[in-house]
Amino acid sequence: MKQLYLAFLALLILSGCYSYREYPVEYDYSYHGKFKKYKTFSFLQNANSLEDTSISRDVIEKIITSRLQSQGYRFKDEKPNLLVSYKIYYDSLNFRGYDQPDIESWVKLENEEEEYSPRKYDLRKGTLLIQLYDRKQERSIWQGYATGVYGNIYFNNERQLKIAVRSILDRYQFLAEDFMENKEFILEDKPVN
Repeated sequence: MKQLYLAFLALLILSGCYSYREYPVEYDYSYHGKFKKYKTFSFLQNANSLEDTSISRDVIEKIITSRLQSQGYRFKDEKPNLLVSYKIYYDSLNFRGYDQPDIESWVKLENEEEEYSPRKYDLRKGTLLIQLYDRKQERSIWQGYATGVYGNIYFNNERQLKIAVRSILDRYQFLAEDFMENKEFILEDKPVN
C-alpha cells in the first residue's frame, strides 16, 4: 500500500512539473509583410500599452525579447525593422481579424493580391494582443492574441502571463533574415528600463 501511495505521489508531482498548458491563439497578418527580410526589433514606446504594473510589462518584454533573439533577431533601439507592441484588454471587446491561409503556406508564394476575408471576434474579458509593425512600411504586419474566450487568463499571475505570451509567439516562427548565415550570433541583452 505504501508503494502505491508513493507511486501516486510521484505521478502527481511529475504532472505538476509538466503542466505547461498552451492557450489557444488566433493570429492574422498583412500580405505586405516581408517576413523573410526582418533582422532587428524594438518595442513601440507607448505609455498606455499596459495599464497594469511594471511587473507585467517586464515579464512580457523579457519573454518577447528572449523569443525573438532565439529566432535570430537583434534588439536595436534606432531604426529597427520591427516594432513590437502589446496590450492587455481586461474587458470584453469586438475585434476584427481575418480568415487567411496559414502564414507558412502564404510566405512560400507571397501573393500580395490575396483577398482578405474579414472575421469578427467577440472576445470575452482577458485578452492579450501582441502586434508586430514594419517600421519602414508604417503598418502592422502580424498580430496574435490569446483570449479569455478560450479560458480565463489571469494576467496578474506571472506564470499564466508567461504561458499566454509564449502561446502567441509560438505562431510567429520566422527566423531573422541572416540568422543561419551568421555563425557568430551573440544574444544581446535588452536594456532594462
